[in-house]
Amino acid sequence: MDTLNGIACFVRSAESGSFAAAARLLGLTPAGVGKNVARLEVELGVRLFQRTTRRLSLTEAGEAFLHEVQGSLDQLRGAMANARGLTAGATGVLRVALPHAFGRDYIVPMLQGFLAAYPSVTVDWRFDNRPVDLVAEGFDVAIGGGFDMRPGVVARVLAPAHRVLVASPDFIANGAALRTPADLAGREGILIRSPQTGRIRDWVLQNRYGAEAPIDLERRIVFDDPDAACHAAALGMGVALLAVQSTRLWLQRGTLKRVLPEWWVDGGSLSIYYAAQKLLPPKTRLFIDHVVEAFREQDLRSRFSAWHPDVV
Repeated sequence: MDTLNGIACFVRSAESGSFAAAARLLGLTPAGVGKNVARLEVELGVRLFQRTTRRLSLTEAGEAFLHEVQGSLDQLRGAMANARGLTAGATGVLRVALPHAFGRDYIVPMLQGFLAAYPSVTVDWRFDNRPVDLVAEGFDVAIGGGFDMRPGVVARVLAPAHRVLVASPDFIANGAALRTPADLAGREGILIRSPQTGRIRDWVLQNRYGAEAPIDLERRIVFDDPDAACHAAALGMGVALLAVQSTRLWLQRGTLKRVLPEWWVDGGSLSIYYAAQKLLPPKTRLFIDHVVEAFREQDLRSRFSAWHPDVV
């Protein structure tokens, strides 16, 4: 176990760039992480890191060792968790990353039934619109779209990630008519900056008949949060391009209306992401199944489509 702890400290330190960051992930002190790595170096007979007061960098031997053990460590830890789970059942801390408003409105309500069924599981969730590095940051599950599919991570599709144009009823009624995509030219836009690149993507509208059209809104307002964009649109500040799951509650309340309801943007898929290992820890496997079943029972795959009656 000392060797396994040393390998874990080494891998997390290499991934995060410091003993302090690795300590936060592993629940240890930075000094403890450093000592475990030092013991591992003595056991292997090689130096794995070059250490300075400001920087931690891998040696050539450290890079080679990391390549050999990185994936195997996660598989081994998963296998150990599963072995314990055979007798203990679903237990432990479930770490999940998910977007702010979507997580609050749709995933949090699914949590009550899960916790009632598995009382030995506790949850530690991070609400963040930025896609996380599932493995390096130590999450069991992430929910969202647009994640970098690095080796060791798989995605299970939950629903489409369609995007639609919305504005307040007053904005639609008081401005020039918006009947075709060409009518968007020069109108005030409320746009979302990509959390991955920091840029505003040039999305392309499409309709049921296969036609495509650019979105030529004026970049009047740029946000990094869909819920803030919904608020701004509801206040009449412009036309927003947002995912259906971000807008459908606003549309149902009537505070927002679809603009060009025959048109939408295909934004890929909304998925649940987890580590690619044959035997997931029971807490993770059961939570994934719980979310997938809740999406099925609530028909969210259909309700998140751009042409569902609730959002047209």
